[in-house]
Amino acid sequence: MSTAEAATTLDSRIDEASARVESRVIAMRRDIHEHPELGNRETRTAKIVADRLRELGIEVKTGVAHTGVIGLLRGGKPGRVVALRADMDALPVSEQVDLPFASKVRTTYNGQEVGVMHACGHDGHVAILLGVAEVLAGMREQIPGTVKFIFQPAEEGAPEGEEGGAELMIKEGALENPKVDAIFGLHIGSRFPVGTIAYRPGSAMAAVDSMKIVVRGKQTHGAYPWLGVDPIVVASQIVLGLQTITSRQLDATQAPSVVTVGAIHGGVRNNIIPDEVEMLGTLRSLDKTMRTQIHEKVKRTAENIAISGGATATVTIETGYPIVHNDPDLTAKAGPALARVAEEVVIPNAVLGAEDFSFFQEKVPGLFYWLGTRPKNQTAEQAASNHSPLFYVDESGLLLGVRSLSAVAIDYLMAK
Repeated sequence: MSTAEAATTLDSRIDEASARVESRVIAMRRDIHEHPELGNRETRTAKIVADRLRELGIEVKTGVAHTGVIGLLRGGKPGRVVALRADMDALPVSEQVDLPFASKVRTTYNGQEVGVMHACGHDGHVAILLGVAEVLAGMREQIPGTVKFIFQPAEEGAPEGEEGGAELMIKEGALENPKVDAIFGLHIGSRFPVGTIAYRPGSAMAAVDSMKIVVRGKQTHGAYPWLGVDPIVVASQIVLGLQTITSRQLDATQAPSVVTVGAIHGGVRNNIIPDEVEMLGTLRSLDKTMRTQIHEKVKRTAENIAISGGATATVTIETGYPIVHNDPDLTAKAGPALARVAEEVVIPNAVLGAEDFSFFQEKVPGLFYWLGTRPKNQTAEQAASNHSPLFYVDESGLLLGVRSLSAVAIDYLMAK
């Protein structure tokens, strides 16, 4: 049998096996949705994953990056190693969707009592990847190579004072023994309708960094501002000044970027000008050089505006997730597999949201794509976005997730 004939045969087997596992994928997704867990706390979810992988005869390693699970499916023929990744954590969001399996879970997050919800679809990611594991385990003798299933904790960020997520999984050897040659991942969402797959070569999602600016002035009575230095006025000027970085100081035709101040804290009452104001924000960029430039310009802008008002500004920037960069060659080779299984494939604009799948892509070639789970009778404007308490997943879209991840993995391993 030729390589092309073997690939066609495996395609048919993937389609048939995916259809058989669809009901189990949906049931698994509902169970995980009803019992969500926050980052580094996914103990129940991890046990479900590990138990199911063992049932499928897949080698299992647990406790990676706290609660992560790695499954290893060795094919019947020698070949390369491909990794498939799903994130497991939920968000501190109180669910407002009227579902029989809606989350009622509450817990403590960074010292506050919160509701917990799979408001970003990671429950679907876990269920899809378990479905893929079942599909591929059923054809292991025909697989030329090895499939590594990575179930990752804390994509949304670890709790304060803890490490976690993809970065910690890599530190603890998730891409080694055996060494991974390429990695694929997907994300469900309401931007695209059921049946649609969206992916973009190159920079697809932004690098994200956190910013803290402390403006120090001189406290005085609100009736006599000239006797002090008002850090609130200076902070207000800094907020406006920061907006000129992306609009006036960077080449806007090169790549989008955003500087956002999301919180300002200062003062205790109406007639006291305080000593200091704290500002918190996020920096988003799709180009490595521009990312460095934004850091430099934020520091310069804040410090110099503060000096002009007689105050000082201390700027702290903590680097977060890198750019989600889809390897152009790997993306081009995966395109035919995605086109075969999807009703529609689109090339979307890059987005300024972030994903820690990018840490894997810094180490090995990777492709991260969007899977549409928006009901077809809704527009993108009508559908609640990821991270909303009203986020809703049309479960008829999960089957395409199983088929697409299975297809790109097999195509990669079959390629010469």
